[in-house]
Amino acid sequence: MRGPWEGDPLPLAPGRPRRRPGAGRIEGPHDEERAPWLSEADSLLRRCGPRDTPTLSICLGMELLTVACGGKRHSETPEVGLCELTPLLPASRDEAFALLADLDEPVRAVQWHWEETETLPDGAVPLLTSARCAPPAYRMGTSVWGVRFHPEAPAADIADRGGSDDGPLRALGLDPSSVVARVACEEERLRARWGAFAERWAEVSRRAPVSLP
Repeated sequence: MRGPWEGDPLPLAPGRPRRRPGAGRIEGPHDEERAPWLSEADSLLRRCGPRDTPTLSICLGMELLTVACGGKRHSETPEVGLCELTPLLPASRDEAFALLADLDEPVRAVQWHWEETETLPDGAVPLLTSARCAPPAYRMGTSVWGVRFHPEAPAADIADRGGSDDGPLRALGLDPSSVVARVACEEERLRARWGAFAERWAEVSRRAPVSLP
């Protein structure tokens, strides 16, 4: 895993399948002035999508994937903290792809975003929905996923996010300590649910065919 926001170089093109998450940060997909690495990530995702290179794009990563592959995003639709996600029919019957196939009822996950995908890329299959934003997850081809929520975010990470600058949360009428407390109460269940999700993603990426540059 590489952290381009910390100066790690991105590969010039997708190669042999590996776990390639597009990790979330606070920048939007067009904030190249604040985050010059966004243009490199965009270029890489433009190659990953058509090649069906195993890709899991999280939060900002989903927005980058959406824009890179021809979709559109919409600003100012925030979801923060513990949120409920409802599986759509393609998710519950998505057994060939396995990543979300075991979801047959609403589940909770951590959200931390101020934007949403307004128009999916051509051919993308929506997998989940939520009360405020749709979709929080979609699949392209057989090996490319975008997810709005944070399967990797424990309560300590949420505390860091909210504690470093709580102005945006208070502007939404949210109390940062309450947001963290709700996540902490659910942390064991969140780890079990989304840890299994991560294991399935790793298996999908291992068994995918090689996609050479």
